[in-house]
Amino acid sequence: MTASTSPSTSSPPAPSPGLGTVVLARIGRRVRLNLEGMGQCTRFTAAMVHATTAAVRVWARWDRFSRQLYEVGTRSILVIAVTGAFIGMILALETFEQFAAFGLESRMGMIINVSVVKQIGPVLAAVMVAGRVGCSLAAELGTMRVTQQIDAMRALGVDPIAVLVVPRVLACTIMTPVLTTLSDITGIGGGWLFTVVISGASGTEYWTHAAWFLGWWEPMTGLIKATVFGFAIGLIACWKGYSCRGGAAGVGRATTAAFVVSFLAIIMLNFFLADFMNALEQVVLGGTMKSPL
Repeated sequence: MTASTSPSTSSPPAPSPGLGTVVLARIGRRVRLNLEGMGQCTRFTAAMVHATTAAVRVWARWDRFSRQLYEVGTRSILVIAVTGAFIGMILALETFEQFAAFGLESRMGMIINVSVVKQIGPVLAAVMVAGRVGCSLAAELGTMRVTQQIDAMRALGVDPIAVLVVPRVLACTIMTPVLTTLSDITGIGGGWLFTVVISGASGTEYWTHAAWFLGWWEPMTGLIKATVFGFAIGLIACWKGYSCRGGAAGVGRATTAAFVVSFLAIIMLNFFLADFMNALEQVVLGGTMKSPL
């Protein structure tokens, strides 16, 4: 008697996902992670703002706050001054021949000073602060995160945002306009040095035209931009360091991301602030425009 063979009851293998499904899954995962990061950054910003108002005695200790003012401001003076002076000289160098061809070299002060004060000075100072200070803040807080120093502060009942984040963000917000003023002064001086001292234009006419064309609105516009840039730099750098994960490699990634994101934020904020301030200028000054000719 022969044994009957029963048919196989095993299920067929599941089909492998197609290329389109894999791509959509990766895109969805990336979008989800970015949305989670935005939410965490928003909570971090809200906690920082709350600590600024609710824990003034914590972050406003002079030994704690003055150290950050020194790190952000005083230690950036040399690089800001040198860079600003050479930017002013380069701007004068590139435009002198065009103005001299029409006999207008003595009027270059108008263009150079307005360009430096309104656009180049704030952006230049902010980029230098992002590169020199922002990376340092991200690396410092990132190291504290991966070595569990921030967790230890929480275990001891200390708010790390009030102690570590608020002084650094406020120092960037306060000192970036100050450094912008220095960048403006050295940039204007560099333009004068090349135009008058090196190229031989009339110094009296140079400053007369510059003083007539440059009003109070242009410096104020630059300082408002610098204040916003400084806040963005401090917030981004501290967030990247505070949320750092993954050991030494994570600290390196956080440092790089702090500068890249800060730089992009400066460029984009400059566009929107320029458009807003130009529209506000039409309202405040009534749309009056001075001609450089």
